Amino acid sequence: MGLGYLARTARTVVGGDIDDIVLAIARNHYQGRPNIIVKKFDAQELPFPNQSFDVVLLYETIYYLASPEKFVQEAKRVLRPEGRLIIGSVNKEWPDFNPSPFSRKYFTAAEVAEQLRPHFREIQAFGAFPVRAATPRDRIVSLFKRTAIKLRLMPKTMKGKELFKRIFFGRPAPIPPELADDGVPNTPLLPIAIDAPNPQVKIFYVIAHR
Repeated sequence: MGLGYLARTARTVVGGDIDDIVLAIARNHYQGRPNIIVKKFDAQELPFPNQSFDVVLLYETIYYLASPEKFVQEAKRVLRPEGRLIIGSVNKEWPDFNPSPFSRKYFTAAEVAEQLRPHFREIQAFGAFPVRAATPRDRIVSLFKRTAIKLRLMPKTMKGKELFKRIFFGRPAPIPPELADDGVPNTPLLPIAIDAPNPQVKIFYVIAHR
């Protein structure tokens, strides 16, 4: 859903996944857009020549990879000089963090930065979606969620999670096939410490310069 948003600025955007259903949805929506390419590939074995991209973005994926270090090496290989790697991930230090049952390993911003240091000259970390001051209702929902996570009672399927969210948060808003300007809040990213815990944000981004 973000490919079109990126393509408004980039000359060319290449989006990839290993799931054919996800790829079919993206290909159908973006067909006829010459600067958007959708391909099937593994992030750990990028099918691109050396120094062919200005930016590599790994979004909400690192915790599914069997070998994140292979992806880091591949990202460095395909980036041009002065290129940037951006890794976005849910923050496992967020108190209400709920791991996906299909994940392999979640990382903190510090752990991601540690994997990048041998390969990149400059590394920055930012947070998004700050944890707000909790209302009494928020505290009750948070307590229930943490208890369910601890007792392994959280739903494992998307349908089950949808039911959980309906009960506590109301009817979920539909997800658009493509982000629009009015669907992207203009919220600045918050610089966060790389070598310290960051429980105050729900999402983090680590940006590495080639």
